[in-house]
Amino acid sequence: MGEHAVVISTAGSEDEARRIASALVERRLAACVNVVPGIHSVYRWKNAIEQAEEWMLVVKTRRDRFDDVRAAIRELHSYELPEAVMLELSAGDPRYLAWIDSCL
Repeated sequence: MGEHAVVISTAGSEDEARRIASALVERRLAACVNVVPGIHSVYRWKNAIEQAEEWMLVVKTRRDRFDDVRAAIRELHSYELPEAVMLELSAGDPRYLAWIDSCL
């Protein structure tokens, strides 16, 4: 397993997504956060099928920062249960991974 990870989350508005992304980078929990528009989500919530337009956050970080990233997302998010899932990176360009390290 690598030391680096991507954390995925979504937000219900562009403003919220940008605010969370900025906070994660400012707090040195992420080297970079991509805010991806145009996500259409279909999900089950409180026993009903829901649909929503969302903005995806792709957070570049380290595995050992996941708990802090998740806590910050919970703190900053308007959702009752915000998404925060970690995908471990098994490999990457060594210079890019070193850049992530230098930002955290």
